[in-house]
Amino acid sequence: MRNLSYVILAVVFAGIFLVSSNVVRAADSGERKPNIVFIYGDDVGYGDIGCYGATKVATPNIDRLAKNGLRFTDAHCTSATCTPSRYGILTGEYPWRKNGTGVLPGNAALIIDPTRTTWPAILRKAGYGTGIVGKWHLGLGTEAHLDWNGEISPGPLEVGFDEGFFIPATVDRVPCVFVENHRVVGLDAKDPIEVRYDAQLDDAPEFEPMAKHHPDLMALKPSVLDKDHFGTIINGIPRIGFMHGGRSSRWVDEKIEDTLNQKAVEFIERHKDKPFFLYFATHDIHVPRVPGKQFAGKSELGVRGDVIDELDASTGAILAALDRLNLTGNTLVIFSSDNGPVIGDGYDDGAVEHLDGHRAAGAFRGGKYSLLEGGTRVPLIVNWPGHVKAGVSEAMVDQVDFPASFAAMVGQKLGHDDAPDSLNMLPALLGETQVGRESLVEHAQPKRIALREGRWKYIPPTDGLAFLPSTRTETGFSSHEQLYDLSNDPGEKNNLAGQKADVVKQLAAKLNRIRDEGAQSGE
Repeated sequence: MRNLSYVILAVVFAGIFLVSSNVVRAADSGERKPNIVFIYGDDVGYGDIGCYGATKVATPNIDRLAKNGLRFTDAHCTSATCTPSRYGILTGEYPWRKNGTGVLPGNAALIIDPTRTTWPAILRKAGYGTGIVGKWHLGLGTEAHLDWNGEISPGPLEVGFDEGFFIPATVDRVPCVFVENHRVVGLDAKDPIEVRYDAQLDDAPEFEPMAKHHPDLMALKPSVLDKDHFGTIINGIPRIGFMHGGRSSRWVDEKIEDTLNQKAVEFIERHKDKPFFLYFATHDIHVPRVPGKQFAGKSELGVRGDVIDELDASTGAILAALDRLNLTGNTLVIFSSDNGPVIGDGYDDGAVEHLDGHRAAGAFRGGKYSLLEGGTRVPLIVNWPGHVKAGVSEAMVDQVDFPASFAAMVGQKLGHDDAPDSLNMLPALLGETQVGRESLVEHAQPKRIALREGRWKYIPPTDGLAFLPSTRTETGFSSHEQLYDLSNDPGEKNNLAGQKADVVKQLAAKLNRIRDEGAQSGE
């Protein structure tokens, strides 16, 4: 019987190897490689999407991807906040390994070394046209206090993208402008932009109206506990930081997603005759939540529900363009999120009051900023007609694995120092196996980390507040060790650390080894 089991296992793994090898051989054979479109939602929780259990919002376009693709139930982003998460997915390195990967101000310098290998650089080397449309938030230039009135470099084009149309940081941070390639879009040289983050309110009389001094100008006000959104008021919205000038180049908040959708579709149209990689990083559903007129007031869940609707429509615009250009059959589409959900995050926009029982993180505790599962367990859908069989996967996967996995898909070999924490999870991502990672590291700022291994979740003693009042988020931070069996306790309510000392000891040692000895992919 044991020999028979070995034979069965051998056949299964041989089949996986054969299918995966066929994908790589196709990439090497001269056949056209598949296009890759990555739709990257912002602050979208596990429970915010219909196919993941949401009942109070409708997401038909995202659900269509899942119905005809593979929906993952144990997929993770690389951090519970946006800048580090984006750093991890592009570089294949856990963000807590590198200093300076916290949430960046709008005038921060580029934090990705232009000499290192990135996900878009891998695909560009394989012959792909590469483009970013949407949120960047990884810094620009070589030092803070960037001059926004000339050439802005280095940035996305220096780390693997051929072209870009992007928001420099977040929409609640200045400057409130789009950058195309190396320049601010629509800038009038007679009205130059000045941006400051080091100014105190009373030190900057030359700047435009600020929240503290002109509350009457605010159409959207900061929440009571917020301490950040006190800067320049633009379009009636107080931002983080101070901005002067650049009036002709400023975006209109209600039109941001329409603009990004248009630019994403234009990229697809320009590149339809050769393999392309589109990194489409939407603004939705991050604050400030200012949906377009066709979505405003339409959701049961208030403005947060409205922008979920808008995010779904953005996904629909991409899918419609692929259909119209007859590209759907040869395009791998991925939908995911940069971190877990947050309901109230700086603005008094009614999102908390209109929650109405909606569970943005699904069955999980925590959310954005948290070490609990809700911080990094996110929706992940992979759709590739004829190559990815429709279904549900329980494989544990991490966005940090995208560089190594897609390098394998397009026949590119990584150097020894490339994507150090990235594992080739291509068979799992394509649904050829339900076997994913053995373990992964979850992260919350600044360097708080926890370990997932199989059904176990280990959180070491961690400093910080157990509950963030400003966002009403449970963080999982505690002075005591925590151990959870997620197979029957997905909400991390029953701490087993006192009962499973041997498991705690084993996982603590492994987490320390990963942290102190370097790359997880080298284990």
